[in-house]
Amino acid sequence: MTRPRYVARSTAIAARALGEETMVMSATNSMLFTLDEIASVIWESADGVTPLEQIVADKICTQYDVTLDVALQDAEALVKGLAEHGILLLSDEPLAFSGRSHKETP
Repeated sequence: MTRPRYVARSTAIAARALGEETMVMSATNSMLFTLDEIASVIWESADGVTPLEQIVADKICTQYDVTLDVALQDAEALVKGLAEHGILLLSDEPLAFSGRSHKETP
C-alpha cells in the first residue's frame, strides 16, 4: 500500500473562481494558471489534511465517469505540476495549516 499524499494550497497565491474554472496567480513570479472544472474541484478540496486519494474518490469519481486508478493518476500529475510552480504544497504527512489562509477572493 502506498503512503497517502496530502495537498494544500500555497499561501503565496491569489485565486478567483470564474464559473466552473479557477484562475490562480503565483505571487512569487506572477504566473497565471487556469484550472478546469476537475482541477478546480481538487483545488477547492486541497485542505492539507484530506488525502488526495480520498478527494479523488469522493469528489471526482462520484461526479464523473472515471475509475479511481485513472483519476488518481491524472490527479497526481496535476498536483505535481502545480507544486513544481509553487501553487500547491505536497506532503506524505498532513499539513499543519489550512490552505485557506492565502489571499483568495470569492
